[in-house]
Amino acid sequence: MTSDAPKERPSLDGLGRALMSSGALSSDWAPSYAAVPRSTVLPDLMWPFDMAAGRSVAVSKADDPAKWQEFADSDVPIVTQWDDGKHTGTEPGHVPTSSASMPSVVFRMLQDLDLHPSHKVLEIGTATAWNALLMVHRAGPGCVTTVEVDRAVATAAMATVERLGIPLRVVHGDGFQGYLEGAPYDRVIATCGLRSIPFAWVEQCRPGGVIVAPWGTNYTHVDAVARLVVAPDGESASGKFTGPVEFMKLRSQRFALRAHSEYVTGSVADGDESSTTITEAEFVGEQFGPERFAMGLRVPQCSYVVAGKSDGARPVWFYSLSDNSWACAMFRDGKTARVWQQGPRRLWDQVENAFRWWVDSGRPDRTRFGLTVTAKGERVWLDDPANSWPL
Repeated sequence: MTSDAPKERPSLDGLGRALMSSGALSSDWAPSYAAVPRSTVLPDLMWPFDMAAGRSVAVSKADDPAKWQEFADSDVPIVTQWDDGKHTGTEPGHVPTSSASMPSVVFRMLQDLDLHPSHKVLEIGTATAWNALLMVHRAGPGCVTTVEVDRAVATAAMATVERLGIPLRVVHGDGFQGYLEGAPYDRVIATCGLRSIPFAWVEQCRPGGVIVAPWGTNYTHVDAVARLVVAPDGESASGKFTGPVEFMKLRSQRFALRAHSEYVTGSVADGDESSTTITEAEFVGEQFGPERFAMGLRVPQCSYVVAGKSDGARPVWFYSLSDNSWACAMFRDGKTARVWQQGPRRLWDQVENAFRWWVDSGRPDRTRFGLTVTAKGERVWLDDPANSWPL
């Protein structure tokens, strides 16, 4: 494999050591990491996430090549497109719509994929093509097909592949239905968030093959990586989740919550009032906390919004996606939380029951939950597929 990137850079070596030390980069993926630097595929103008600033910042290779290289060799996500390509200018846009993921996330997912030489791979979500190029280095020439829904992004990836002279098939299209022309595949991997895994991916993957995809519910934006193995009869794929991630969603599965005013048409006090002994700290938890993931599994068709804290009070809102039901839990420092709910669905009752189920189950993290996909739909489960329920 050829590369127009420098062969050695201390910062790149430093990132590699850090990734290996953390366990994100395994020794068998280290040769691919060294052969395909992320900087090889990044655009001259990019928007890396600046950890110190807490936001995406514009970095130009022409204006500040040292800073550009520093971010390219850092374990941070880098936005490469805003607003589906409608964005212009150098400042960040409104919604990131294509990116280069954090290297630590990339290599953890590649470990989950268990890719071997000569395996045929289908990737959904080409973006910069870095992930696909890493897989080509591992699997071999002509083994990887990657599908990108955005024409401009796909065209840029094709140009990158041509420039590097690497045998990677880039297809412009909607990967929701997979890519039948190259099937069957030994591995399928998605680099975008899913709200349901298409059964077409199962059908196009060999029995015993592996599907790796970020998956979650509309309860929160934070997902988990599903690692599914296709059954011997090819009629299902099942497996556990391996860890938390947050990806841009598959475009055909994007979700936009309706306006608050469409739910709460009058005063919050119009709702039925009650209280709860659950505390803010244990319920809200951390952004990537397992309780949020579990709530999404137990309370389907519900979205959860944590408002900012003011004068010791924090409202947490719940909105039904199947009707106009809503609930609000008002947590106050040192006081019992008050709750209001309204509509056919008693959302807070459902959420509180789900939370207490999670606690009684030993506060399981994502790795105790699993997913099974069949032609009839999806079922989630705790510890064993026998303990499953539909979404």
